[in-house]
Amino acid sequence: MTELPDGWRTRRPTLDDLPELLRLAHASDIAAVGEPDFTVEEVREALTGPHTDPARDCWVALDAAGEIVGWAYPHNASGGDRDFLEVYVWPGRGVPALRPLLALMLARVTERGREFGHDPYTVRAGAIPTEQPWIAALTDAGFAFLKQHARMTMALEGGVTVPQPPPGVVVRPLRHHDDAELRRFHAIIEEAFRDSDHHATDYATWRARVAAESSVAWDEWFVGELEGEWAGVLQSSDAGVEDDGGWVRALAVLRPYRRRGVGAALLHRAFAAYAAKGRTTAGLGVDLANPTRAARLYRAVGMHPRYEVNIYQRTV
Repeated sequence: MTELPDGWRTRRPTLDDLPELLRLAHASDIAAVGEPDFTVEEVREALTGPHTDPARDCWVALDAAGEIVGWAYPHNASGGDRDFLEVYVWPGRGVPALRPLLALMLARVTERGREFGHDPYTVRAGAIPTEQPWIAALTDAGFAFLKQHARMTMALEGGVTVPQPPPGVVVRPLRHHDDAELRRFHAIIEEAFRDSDHHATDYATWRARVAAESSVAWDEWFVGELEGEWAGVLQSSDAGVEDDGGWVRALAVLRPYRRRGVGAALLHRAFAAYAAKGRTTAGLGVDLANPTRAARLYRAVGMHPRYEVNIYQRTV
């Protein structure tokens, strides 16, 4: 059923809805993984990120009492040929909004694909394995299981000791005021992820996304060198700051330098930077289908899976 119950309606969200959307996301998180996993900055970014217009791309569902019980939005920061859609509903009472919001999103992402100049257009969505109503809605709408992601985490209480890196490996902060360094940093990410399911982003789009963030802790961005050559980079995000967490947005090591201790050295340096600021946890997301088997590295440095997410896909 793709119609809302009698008395329910949809409208476009605004930034005034941030507190209520955060409560909704937290309720959904707690039902799915046992604890909140969303910050107000992430809500803001979902509404205002590149290629997202809340007046055209996003919806909230309201019940008969006028309370927000559902929220839907897309994500395609690069304008490439793949969109990722999200639908959150209040556990239990918001479930009737799942399929109507999904139908609205599918119609809109079809338009977005045309606007971005792509036909066909790929659409993905994620679901915790226990979210059976959402998984049923996705499969009934033509989505098929693709792969799994994992949210990895580790505790930082008690401080972090940075092991001595292997001979020849040096980790240093990114010189973010130097545009040439920023361009090389971005190029390393794109090159290192070329053999994975990474959605390529040009430098201008990547730079605009960074500039749009409310805060950037540049002292948590690092370059890993091996024998004086750039071998890898680590990009952090302030997404977890509200929960006293550090977040690794991207860890990229070029193919010729893998399995030589560069990735571990970058991670240890980032963890130490987070701990020095009083962060209690470090986290990151990993594609379990990544051919580099990055999850093994994260386990080796002390991280463990907090939860796993199924990724579903279809074309429009």
